[in-house]
Amino acid sequence: MINKPLPFLNHDPQDDGPQYLEDLATGYWFSEALFTAVEMEIFTLLEPEGKTAGEIAGALEADAGGVKRFLHTLSLMGLVSCNSEKYFNTKMSGCYLVKGTDLYQGDSVLWRKYLADGWRNLAECIRTGGRVDYSPTEEDPGQLAGRIRRYINAMDRVARTKVLEMLPFFEGFHLKGEILDAGTGSGAVAAGFLEHFPSIRATLADLPEVLEYTRELMLARGHEERVAYCPVNLLESWPFGRKLFDLVVLSNIVHAYAGDEISGILKQAAKFLKPDGIMIIHDFFFEHVPSKAGLFDLNMFINTYNGKVFSQEWVCEQLTSLNLYSTGMVPLKTDTAVIFASKNEHSLANLCLDAKTHLAVRIREIGFNRVCRIGAGDIHVPDWTEMKCRFGCSGYGKRHCPPRCQSPAKTREIIKDYRYALLLEGEPPTGAFQQQVLVAEKEAFKAGFHKAFAYWAGPCSICGDCSACGPYPGDGVCRNPGKPRPSMEGAGIDVFETVRRAGIDLKTLKNQDEFVKYFALLLLE
Repeated sequence: MINKPLPFLNHDPQDDGPQYLEDLATGYWFSEALFTAVEMEIFTLLEPEGKTAGEIAGALEADAGGVKRFLHTLSLMGLVSCNSEKYFNTKMSGCYLVKGTDLYQGDSVLWRKYLADGWRNLAECIRTGGRVDYSPTEEDPGQLAGRIRRYINAMDRVARTKVLEMLPFFEGFHLKGEILDAGTGSGAVAAGFLEHFPSIRATLADLPEVLEYTRELMLARGHEERVAYCPVNLLESWPFGRKLFDLVVLSNIVHAYAGDEISGILKQAAKFLKPDGIMIIHDFFFEHVPSKAGLFDLNMFINTYNGKVFSQEWVCEQLTSLNLYSTGMVPLKTDTAVIFASKNEHSLANLCLDAKTHLAVRIREIGFNRVCRIGAGDIHVPDWTEMKCRFGCSGYGKRHCPPRCQSPAKTREIIKDYRYALLLEGEPPTGAFQQQVLVAEKEAFKAGFHKAFAYWAGPCSICGDCSACGPYPGDGVCRNPGKPRPSMEGAGIDVFETVRRAGIDLKTLKNQDEFVKYFALLLLE
């Protein structure tokens, strides 16, 4: 939905190119610091009451000065905090980076370090068109089993957090019967549903060498009696006969295969789905956090045989070809998203889906660079903006511009009738951007937001030869009276402050040839 910047990037590439490139080039510094802290178990040592740098140094048998500098850097990264001479875990580190906690992510973090070796072959992969390092196939059985276990442990930690994001969609949904978790890995997604729905059972399907370890994990969770195991290669025929499932889960499966292979897997999943059952496809998609999806796609390019990230549009087309209804992509709070599908459209209606999230996804596909959801209270409408129009803009006095549009006071009154809005980011040309805004407003109305209303950027530029207020006005009559909308700034909205409140960096331009960002506001009830 939103193309968030990478976490270590503090500069906009359009505003400060050299610094942005510097941030990219040193990005691995952050990951290496994190890898080292996890390997040294810094966060585990800090629990539960914190320690001084000297105490940590003693526990690690390390140099006190070096430990203190390292802890200081971790504090700047937001991973630890310091009170006087004592260091403590932040809330995030205490939850996810302390060994023994339910949501510990250390195994997942260190698996990324393992993948770094493959990334050093990126140039060669680009030249040859695919993976070049196949050394894992040369491991002896013991080494291979150990690598599989490390991988499953890593993915298990991620899946435990992801399923917590999926379960709220099923609030009030009377899920019963049996679920099929295809390509189950550690079984963490199925385990989440088993814990949330006590009456269901699960079938876990994966390669035999994977299920051997999955069984151990499910036994430790106490789910053994409610679980069946099915050794299967997902690319071959699934051995379920005439059995049908109420829920079929494909989590992190789509990106692991080529397009024709995924088409076959989706066809198999649909074959064993009950008429009113639900299919969950959880994965990376290019439409959600595109920068991360692109990097993950490169990781598949480097480290797998033919895996890749697909667009949600392509996946939905495959589902349609199988006569399945789908919700389209529903973004999770993190960097992945889910698509729900069913043979019965009414089954999807029973899911607890956020209509505003759906709308934001559809609107971004219109062509906007970014779509951010904000509260109506974050829209800043001061009184000084009218002066900037009157004394600083050549559009002042034209049709639909001040003083011939609503005042800041009127705008404030209108906003009181709304609770939410979508902030839409685009770029010139002005007329094309404004047309996109009108399409977005229409999409919102069709989605059930009957009060949807848009404020765009700049004087109306819908018509190239405006008869009302163009350079060569005609009879003064607007040819498209249903299309013009007030601009944000013309209606009294402080665009800069509103955009900043949405977490987007926006600066004034120093030169006319600099990159221009346009913003529009779509009010929703």
